[in-house]
Amino acid sequence: MAIRLPGLAKQSLRRSFSTANKASSKYLDVPKGFLAVYVGETEKKRFVVPVSYLNQPSFQDLLSKAEEEFGFDHPMGGLTIPCAEETFLHVTSSLTRF
Repeated sequence: MAIRLPGLAKQSLRRSFSTANKASSKYLDVPKGFLAVYVGETEKKRFVVPVSYLNQPSFQDLLSKAEEEFGFDHPMGGLTIPCAEETFLHVTSSLTRF
């Protein structure tokens, strides 16, 4: 199943194609006003999202799941969200419509 993202979503949601093992050395590629998150249930993929997402209730639900699973000890060294990539893309694409 393919998910299409509107043009604005492609600009505000940038996926880094680095692997999870290389991601720790890529911290400098996060522009001001954005944060890197790692998404996935087994294989983690790195996304760079606007910090404005932190105020959105649907994104906060994802953060609550991360808190329940990891607390403040994230194995990737960054914010890890334990959900399917498709779920994350659905939530973030709905945020870019506003």
